[in-house]
Amino acid sequence: MRAVAQAPGDPVSRVTSRKFPLNIRSGTLVWSDEFNAAAPARGDARPDPHLWSYTTGADTNASVGILCSYRSNAAPCNPALPNSYVSNEGDLHIVAQQVSPGVYTSAKIDTRRRFSFQYGRVEARIWVPEGQGIWPAFWLLGDNVDAVDWPACGEIDIMERVNGPGLPPSGKDPSPPPPRGTSDWNEGSLHGTGFARDGIGRPYYFKGGVTAAGWHTYGIIKRPDRIEFYVDDPAHPYATLTPRSIHSFPGAVWPFDNGQSFYLILNIAVGGDWPGSPDSSTHFPAMLRVDYVRLYSN
Repeated sequence: MRAVAQAPGDPVSRVTSRKFPLNIRSGTLVWSDEFNAAAPARGDARPDPHLWSYTTGADTNASVGILCSYRSNAAPCNPALPNSYVSNEGDLHIVAQQVSPGVYTSAKIDTRRRFSFQYGRVEARIWVPEGQGIWPAFWLLGDNVDAVDWPACGEIDIMERVNGPGLPPSGKDPSPPPPRGTSDWNEGSLHGTGFARDGIGRPYYFKGGVTAAGWHTYGIIKRPDRIEFYVDDPAHPYATLTPRSIHSFPGAVWPFDNGQSFYLILNIAVGGDWPGSPDSSTHFPAMLRVDYVRLYSN
């Protein structure tokens, strides 16, 4: 904590700093959104504006969707085809819509300037949509992004996948061969200076017959100089990345322990440079459902 004092007519005092140990027991739930807002008669509510804000307009990464805020009527957004809401079933819905031939809308919400954290275990219980050109994600960015820009701020992709069930498309991360009988996957990865485009990380392969189109818990355990990725079981991470993981990248810089905190992002992109475009097989609306997001102390 840093504090100053000033009395009327007197100059401002020097800054005094003091640290207070939190003494929070490991595994304590310290923040969450359970998405249990009471929905009005129409059956939906806005995600808590004290926690979540919207990115609007054209999406990035060559995606073809337009991002819309809650119940926006700015064309091509259409409140009759909502792109985000908390349902009366108690979960968040982020929805990609095809509002007319070749025109797509979606939503991206984040906790920027509202909530961020430096270390801890963060997870979300998510049901992902699957289909050609559909790109759902749960991810983090450093809250110093305005000062240092991307990728120097650091990016952590906790849940990320594209297209329909099957194996990941080539061209992102070096991947170990999938186990026999694998039917689906999730990608966990990090991005920073010197390893920005493809990042470092690996896919998690679901057991045979299990797809990402069902309820699964996606999370990371973030400690100094160490980030562990897990699906469903935090006791058994499927990937552990450290500063040593970037030694093979010339000029790479580990950006995850520079003192900044990281804020949360949930979105669906439509099309883009990884999944490619949607086609006649893609089902709309494509819905990402989030039961909760929670942060626990390490």
